[in-house]
Amino acid sequence: MKHKVIIALLLLAAPVTAQVRKEIHFPDPLGYKVLKCDFHMHTVFSDGLVWPTVRVDEAWREGLDAIAITDHVEYQPHKEDVVGNHNRPYELAEGLARHRGILLVRGVEITRDTPPGHFNVFFTQDNQPLDIKDFYEVFDRAAAQKTFIMWNHPGWQGPDRGRWGEEQTRLLEKRQLHAIEICNGDEYYADAHRMAMERNLPVMGSSDIHEPAPTGAQEAAGHRTMTLVLAKEKSLPALREALDAGRTIVWYCDRLIGREPQLKAVFDACLRVESLHPPQAKSSYVKLTNQCDNDIELERSEPGQPRKITIPAQASVMVSLSGPDGQAADKVTYKVSNFLTGVDQPLIVQIAIPRPASQPAAAAAR
Repeated sequence: MKHKVIIALLLLAAPVTAQVRKEIHFPDPLGYKVLKCDFHMHTVFSDGLVWPTVRVDEAWREGLDAIAITDHVEYQPHKEDVVGNHNRPYELAEGLARHRGILLVRGVEITRDTPPGHFNVFFTQDNQPLDIKDFYEVFDRAAAQKTFIMWNHPGWQGPDRGRWGEEQTRLLEKRQLHAIEICNGDEYYADAHRMAMERNLPVMGSSDIHEPAPTGAQEAAGHRTMTLVLAKEKSLPALREALDAGRTIVWYCDRLIGREPQLKAVFDACLRVESLHPPQAKSSYVKLTNQCDNDIELERSEPGQPRKITIPAQASVMVSLSGPDGQAADKVTYKVSNFLTGVDQPLIVQIAIPRPASQPAAAAAR
C-alpha cells in the first residue's frame, strides 16, 4: 500500500505535457476574418509519412484555421500496408478536426506527368469517382461535384515546367481551373504568379508537407507556407465563398503576395501610426506599430524620408518623417517591398500622419 501511495504522489508531481498552439496574428480587415489555411498536405494514404489525425494536430499547433488533406489518387506507395479508399484520410481526420476547431476540407490530388501536372481538387463529396485514367473525365466528374480546383506547383518538374498548356486552357474555358499554387514549401514560381495575375486566378500557397512537421522552430521564415483567406466568418461555406471571390493572400518566407485590394486592406489593418511631434514641428516624429506576425519593410518613394524602414513583427519603431519641403508631413508615400501585388511589384501605400491632439485643425490642414 505504501508503494502505491508513493507511486501515486510521483505521478501527481510529474510535469503534465500539454499541446501548445502558436497563434498567428493578422488583424481582420474590412470586416473579414483572416483564416490561416494550408490546402496541400499528404499522409500515409499516399506518399506522406504520418496518419491523417497527425496533420490535424500539427495544424492546430501551428495556428492554422483550415486544412485540406490531399493525398494522391494515383500514387500510393504504402497501399500494401495501409488499406482504405480515397475518402478514408478525411474520414479519419474529421472528428479530431471538429474537436480542435479546424475547418477540414475534403480533397484529393490528381497526379499526372508534367505537363499537364498535378491538381488539387477541394470540396469534394466523394473522392472515389476521381480514380480514373482519362484526364479530362476526371475534371468533368470533379466539376459535377461543384469542386474548387487548383493547379499545383507549376514550376516543379518536367521538360516544360511552368508552361501553360492546352490542357490548362481547356480546363479554364470549362471553368474547371480556379486557382494556381504559386508557392509550394520553400519554392516560389514567378511564372506561375504571372499566369495567375494575367488570367485573374486566385493565388495560393501551401506546405505540400509529406514528413512530420517539426515541433520546435519551423521553417527558416518561422512559419509554414500558407494561404490567408479573407472570409466573412470561420465556416466551410464562408471559406468556399472567399475562395470563389478570390480573396486570397499567400504568406511565404516573410512575404505577403496577392492582389492590391486584399494586400492594401491587410496592410492598413496591420500598421498603426501615432504622432509624437509637438505642434508646429518641422518634421513628423511618429511611432509605427506592426500588429501582425510578418515584418513590414518600407522603401521610400519620394525624397525627404528615411530610405528604408523595417518594422519587425509585433513591434514598433520611431522615425522622423517630413514632406518634400522639409516641413511636417500630412502623409508620406512608401513601397512595401515584402508585400507583392505582382512579380517584383511591391505594394505602394500612402501613410497618413495624424496630427497631435493639441495641434489646431487649421495648422494641420496646410
